[in-house]
Amino acid sequence: MSGFTGKYYYTVDPKGRLIVPAPFRELITSTYSPRIYITNAPSEKCLHIYPQEEWSALQEKVRALPRMDKNVRIFMRRVIASAVDGTLDKQGRVLIPAAHRQDAGIDGEVVVVGQIEKIEVWDKTLWDGVTDLSRIDLEAYEEALSNFGL
Repeated sequence: MSGFTGKYYYTVDPKGRLIVPAPFRELITSTYSPRIYITNAPSEKCLHIYPQEEWSALQEKVRALPRMDKNVRIFMRRVIASAVDGTLDKQGRVLIPAAHRQDAGIDGEVVVVGQIEKIEVWDKTLWDGVTDLSRIDLEAYEEALSNFGL
């Protein structure tokens, strides 16, 4: 099964609707059920969109984690508690709730990024900042990737 890959620039309309890129829509409709889940990212100021099957797999992983662990509780409060379900409309759009747009600082231009099992939605200015190579320790980055065999 292929995954979500690619980077696309869009605008969230005044009603909070976002066009899901055509390759992502095609993958959702051909591989997954039409239900999707929108949630806050665990530690970054962006949103994650999961197909139902990937969301269910994540929930199963979380169920097996120790609830007494502080990091698990933070994850549950940030990600699980903020999840809302949705579907794509006939124009291939998804409604991003106002609270989610506020949490991620999304108001206008966004970058929609494939991340294999999920989709990330970033405010364009924030995206430009986190992907700016001049702000990254490239030596440490390359060493870490090398340790993962990449």
